[in-house]
Amino acid sequence: MQVKKKAELCEKVILTYGTFDLFHIGHLNLLRNLKALGARLIVGISTDEFNSLKGKKTIIPYEQRAQIVEATKFVDEVFPECCWEQKRTDITRLNVDIFAMGDDWIGKFDDLSDLCDVIYLPRTKDVSTTEIKKMMQQQFV
Repeated sequence: MQVKKKAELCEKVILTYGTFDLFHIGHLNLLRNLKALGARLIVGISTDEFNSLKGKKTIIPYEQRAQIVEATKFVDEVFPECCWEQKRTDITRLNVDIFAMGDDWIGKFDDLSDLCDVIYLPRTKDVSTTEIKKMMQQQFV
């Protein structure tokens, strides 16, 4: 019975989304932990236009962020995230078993649990893109 569960885990498709600006150890840890949940990790990368709608300004352009994330050994596929509403369609289109995000999003995507398992993973302590950007701003003021 335990062997079957392990085999089932290995076949799982995991989906996450993010901006992944100023790629750092927190991003790497998240991708590593997500990949450990299944066989295939797919990542939706927020486009520059979508980030602008969210009130975020990125330092690294979308194309470069997508290449960086895709280059990690944990990620099997990346695609552009253009709007909040696409998640339901993506989950169905990609046959996703687990939708996962960092725990700073706890509860925000629970409505997707009718399509797949929804989980929130702990963030890496003391590192975030927002904090890095604040530190950079202070350096250049």
